Amino acid sequence: MKRRDLIGTAIGAAWLAAAPGALAAVAAPTRTGFVQDDRFLQPVFRPSHPEQPARVRVIVEALRNDGLLDRLVSVAPLPATEIDAALRLIHTEAHIAAIAGEYGAAIDGVARTGVGAVLAAVTGVMNGSLRNAFVCSRPPGHHASNTGREEGFCFYNNIAIAARYAQRHFGIERVLIVDWDYHHGNGTEAFFYDDPGVLYFSTHDWAAYPGTGDPQRRGEGPGLGYNINVPLRCRSTDDDIVGAFETQLLPAAERFQPELVLISAGFDSRVDDLLGCFAVTDAGFVRLTRLVMGIARRHSGGRLVSMLEGGYNLSGLASAAVAHVRTLAGGD
Repeated sequence: MKRRDLIGTAIGAAWLAAAPGALAAVAAPTRTGFVQDDRFLQPVFRPSHPEQPARVRVIVEALRNDGLLDRLVSVAPLPATEIDAALRLIHTEAHIAAIAGEYGAAIDGVARTGVGAVLAAVTGVMNGSLRNAFVCSRPPGHHASNTGREEGFCFYNNIAIAARYAQRHFGIERVLIVDWDYHHGNGTEAFFYDDPGVLYFSTHDWAAYPGTGDPQRRGEGPGLGYNINVPLRCRSTDDDIVGAFETQLLPAAERFQPELVLISAGFDSRVDDLLGCFAVTDAGFVRLTRLVMGIARRHSGGRLVSMLEGGYNLSGLASAAVAHVRTLAGGD
């Protein structure tokens, strides 16, 4: 990718005990899930690569220091047996075999754990034990298709698998996927391009990797009108991205009436990211989160799962993720 082209109550309490004064800031627990796993701290790419284990580490540390971890519900990824079956809802046998063969069991294991993490969040939200959830996983997934190789740091398309899993296992007919990553989720678009059961909405820089996201691509066949691409210019601000959500996502979501809302939460759209040139601030992510939560409240009983995609400026990533999770948990 180029610049332009768990922590439930017990664990959270232990961490907070090590942070002087943190307990005073802790409010009552919420029904917001937090999915994390130590396997996300294993390396996938070379040490100089922007997609590093530190991405997850800084988010967890920032949530702890903010006093949020004690309020979140710890959720573990689903086991391998569930992951194996779910992978095949989206990916071909050839792709799955090629990823394991080309990149090895260790990297494949980290990527599979990301799938298990988002499935666990969907399960918790759909069975009512969680109101919403944030999946703090890596590597990202929205570029992955069925090429048999890593694409844009992605191996398996977690968010696409989550949508199909919800439909197959919980009888959901209409899933909204909101993608505010700086880069267009070309893999996600491709999987649902002719599917009226998934509304895909993406804001992105059309000039950046992977060069997809043409606003004229609106879906085809029965899926026509269910694919919405909104390219934004470099240095786009909070008002620019929020305006796109208000004028294009909200009317489409009102017509679609999703039964589940999923977010591809890419924080590389934040100001000063290493791989992006937007100027979205933490306050902008709070506004976006509130908008999407409003859609979920009106149409899906509040059911919402957000999952980490991009974000490569570590301090900015941590700050934006805290703003997002705090809003999900009702703190903003």
